[in-house]
Amino acid sequence: MNTGKNTTFLAHVRHDKENLWHEHALDEHLREVGRRAGEAANAFGSADWARLAGIWHDLGKYSNEFQRYIKNASGYEAAEAHIEGAPSRVDHSTAGAIHAIRQLGKSGRILAYLIAGHHAGLPDWSASETGGKSLSVRLNSEHDYLLDRIPPQAVPADIFDQTLPTTKPKGGTKGLHLWLRMLFSCLTDADFLDTEAFMDGSKAAVRKGYRDLADLLETFDNYMMSKAKTDTPVNVIRTAILNQCRKKAQLAPGMFSLTVPTGGGKTLSGTAFALEHAIWHQKRRIIYVIPYTSIIEQTATIFRDVFGDNIVEHHANLDPDKEDACSRLATENWDAPIIVTTNVQFFESLFAARTSRCRKLHNIVNSVVVLDEAQLLPPEFLQPIADIMNLLAAHYGVTFVLSTATQPALDSFQSFGEQPFRGLDNVREIMDDPDSLYRKRVEVTVPDDLTTPDNWQSIANALQKHSTALCIVNRRDDARELYRLMPEGTIHLSALMCGEHRNHVIADIRAKLKNNQSVHVISTQLVEAGVDFDFPVVYRALAGLDSIAQAAGRCNREGKLYTPGKVVVFVPPKPAPPGLLRQAAQISVSLLSGNKNDVLERGLAKRFFEHLYVLLHSTNMASMICLHAMPAMV
Repeated sequence: MNTGKNTTFLAHVRHDKENLWHEHALDEHLREVGRRAGEAANAFGSADWARLAGIWHDLGKYSNEFQRYIKNASGYEAAEAHIEGAPSRVDHSTAGAIHAIRQLGKSGRILAYLIAGHHAGLPDWSASETGGKSLSVRLNSEHDYLLDRIPPQAVPADIFDQTLPTTKPKGGTKGLHLWLRMLFSCLTDADFLDTEAFMDGSKAAVRKGYRDLADLLETFDNYMMSKAKTDTPVNVIRTAILNQCRKKAQLAPGMFSLTVPTGGGKTLSGTAFALEHAIWHQKRRIIYVIPYTSIIEQTATIFRDVFGDNIVEHHANLDPDKEDACSRLATENWDAPIIVTTNVQFFESLFAARTSRCRKLHNIVNSVVVLDEAQLLPPEFLQPIADIMNLLAAHYGVTFVLSTATQPALDSFQSFGEQPFRGLDNVREIMDDPDSLYRKRVEVTVPDDLTTPDNWQSIANALQKHSTALCIVNRRDDARELYRLMPEGTIHLSALMCGEHRNHVIADIRAKLKNNQSVHVISTQLVEAGVDFDFPVVYRALAGLDSIAQAAGRCNREGKLYTPGKVVVFVPPKPAPPGLLRQAAQISVSLLSGNKNDVLERGLAKRFFEHLYVLLHSTNMASMICLHAMPAMV
């Protein structure tokens, strides 16, 4: 603390409530960021690179220019100088990048990317798109003055002269981008945490307090015992699934599939596998990845019932008013035992450049990642997704669990002479005999003619013959049109509804079903993944076989009917929207011709995904060829 003239090189300053100034010495900041970053990167064997990036990341702050700036910008109140996006009048990040190049030569570019981007995000190398912000421009000789202006005596020898790193990048050339992002994550998180500890020690204290996974497993076991149900046929199957998940948890880390029919309790059984696998193999956390924000609240509610406040939700629909300070801070870097997030948040972060998106990446290392409803991974991005999953499993200690009733076909394949699809490596099924789990709870009726559409009035008339029924359509305007023809009291569901309203409506539907009240629901496909409805009758507009199977999962879910539930596939007046949905429907038409008696058979689902992925992979390759050819044509 200092109340007079500053005599040290400053990283940050803080003004407290007692009108006293507090100095964050620059050498202390660099050493501590180096220590924190190295400790984080030790989880994937690259501590030497991350530590050095931390030691050198703020070398530019030793310049007289920066010291004048931090002292004089607002009368010694320069506390905002470190914040991403805040206006900075002195470039303090390029100097460390230049020093890395001088010390390591071309290999120094690795550190230069990290150091130059630790506030604004990882830079591009080429100036063709980002101009003067590109790394190649910032490292040219015109900017050498940013390092040379630092007084030689200012920097302690143990900071300026360092042992150079010797470890090799993870994953070779193909994995270099992910390794760089992981190192970047270690650096930026370390920088934020050390700065936060100085600026606001109360925040640093709030980050503590989560229970460890072994403690949470005991809580989970007690919860499962308290929820033990009668030995109905469905519950017998659920118990068998749970027991197999527990048994297989000791298998070596890597890729797993959990193929369980809808209603088989795969959320809790998959959690049992994840917890026991994480403890057995000393994993640090469980990350539950869900495709839709419309169902994430449901899963998070289940986890909160079990684990209390030891989970963190990170998604676009999150209500900040329902979060506490600890969980809000944990969304910044995923430093919590259980994370519930979305496909978009998880996979986009793995390819991101922004500091705020990359900061959490190092906490994915050595974790168990459960991909719920894995068939909903975006097909157009399957290749980069498969590549990065393989890298995470092979080099960063991540175990993946693909959890779904309709497993996607993610093996490698050749696509019509184009580049082959590089699939997932060595995926092991957790269930001993998945086919035995698919007992017949429903019967699916498919029209003989899959090319002649019905009209909405005939569909409305058919629905009204049942006291309780769900109808799922492909388009929002289809849902509105059919809803208009239904009697008063019919319920409409659409993704256009706000999350709070949608949750209230879903809860009302569940209550009516539980009380055996008559209810008709017209919905878009938002109910098909993870929404726990149990209707005796479900109508489904013609779509991909995966969608038909998921719709069937909303029918006789608990197996309470004396006869199988009824699922009726119909041809809607309008085809599915152009693109993926229409292509999937067309594949269904070709596969169902002459094979309508076994619509939910797992082998047929596999053939569906093989056709779909081959088609989309070929289309994507053709698009890439066109994109590469465009500059030459202009």
